[in-house]
Amino acid sequence: MPDVDLLIAGGTVVTPQGRRRAHVAVEGGRIRSVGPGRPAARETVDASGLLVMPGAVDTHVHLMDPGSIDREDFPTGTSAAAASGVTTIIEHSHGQPVRTVDDLRNKLRHLQGRSNVDFGLAAHAWPGLTDAVPALWEAGVAFFKLFTCTTHGVPGHDAAALKAHLEASALVDAVTLMHCEDESLTEAAETLLRAEGRVDGGILTEWRSWDAELVAAAVAALLVRRTGARANVAHVSNAEVAGYVAAERARGARLGAEACPQYFLLREHEVHEHGALRKFTPPARARTADDEAQMWRLLREGVLTHMSTDHAPSTLAQKQQGDIWNVHFGLPGLDSTMALLLDAAARGQLAYEDVARVYSEAPAKLYGLWPVKGRLAGGADADVILVDPTATRTLRNEDVLSKAGWTPFHGRSVTGQVVRTYLRGELIAENGRPSRNCTGRFRPGAGAAAGGGER
Repeated sequence: MPDVDLLIAGGTVVTPQGRRRAHVAVEGGRIRSVGPGRPAARETVDASGLLVMPGAVDTHVHLMDPGSIDREDFPTGTSAAAASGVTTIIEHSHGQPVRTVDDLRNKLRHLQGRSNVDFGLAAHAWPGLTDAVPALWEAGVAFFKLFTCTTHGVPGHDAAALKAHLEASALVDAVTLMHCEDESLTEAAETLLRAEGRVDGGILTEWRSWDAELVAAAVAALLVRRTGARANVAHVSNAEVAGYVAAERARGARLGAEACPQYFLLREHEVHEHGALRKFTPPARARTADDEAQMWRLLREGVLTHMSTDHAPSTLAQKQQGDIWNVHFGLPGLDSTMALLLDAAARGQLAYEDVARVYSEAPAKLYGLWPVKGRLAGGADADVILVDPTATRTLRNEDVLSKAGWTPFHGRSVTGQVVRTYLRGELIAENGRPSRNCTGRFRPGAGAAAGGGER
């Protein structure tokens, strides 16, 4: 009789702590063991020559479902996730924001049977609705998304409203993800640019300026420390913002800093050529190879704590509708982020151990999914990816599985490819082809466990 359901044999197991040749044994959807032991298995997969890594945990994803499903939906977006090696996401969509427990329950009913990977859901922090925080946290939201400027139709928090939310979240130890741009600065810039009749791509960096991000992030980081709350600064775009976050963290703030590939690899000047295809906010800041190198260093050193996509897709047609002021913000990212991280490891900008840390372990810990998610160890869900570190390919629009149908990294050559993705021991993608089995499960946040809810 077989001892386990699945044995991934002979691969190089990569964790943030190092790498070693080992066998991964899976039983009942969980990892039974990682080590030299080779139990009899119903199925054995030869992983010789491959890296065996924890499935990625992408904690900043917008799938527009329910809402603008012409841009993206759960079945399609999570197929892209599975194919790229992402086994857990945390999603929130701005079109139908989650502000109450009823909103959360309605969304969960809608999403039943629509996800190919496991998922958590975030709520929206809304100015004046701090009374909703405890109930939503206990109901299982993974975090509260908060804006310091009005964006996507979601109202911004000024400093007083931000402090009120953080005080409310601190009382229940909830987590907040903060989009940091100062509204007074973005409003003033927009007024001036519109008065000048500007409709060129260059408005993006002047409108959503470096100073607007820096001012908001500095204030938010200080208030996180002063309130004792737990929070993360979303999509940190440059080393100066990261420095302010790190300074408050050194003073005791429980504060993470999220990184996204677009702030490493895309360049500020590209808005002039690509226009709406580079309309995301904050916009790209890197101007030189040295700017990029600084960001990789901050990620290696843990100043930038984790990697996410901020997957917010629109189709090429949608990006071409209207002028630069009116087209959607956002970029697709689920198809490309793991590929770009593996390529960074192949180039020596990261180690493979760093990839496991910033895209699996750290986000799982920051958002209450650890120790079930984000690790290769006994008792964890058997979310495993097999990676060929020598495979080379070119990222192409034609290969994008997201409804977006394009990538800002089209034409970029990368080394390293996910060849198999397992979710709780079940094969959900192979060689870039997802199974679309829609067996993903909702993963409640830490507040549900604290309140006695099911995990």
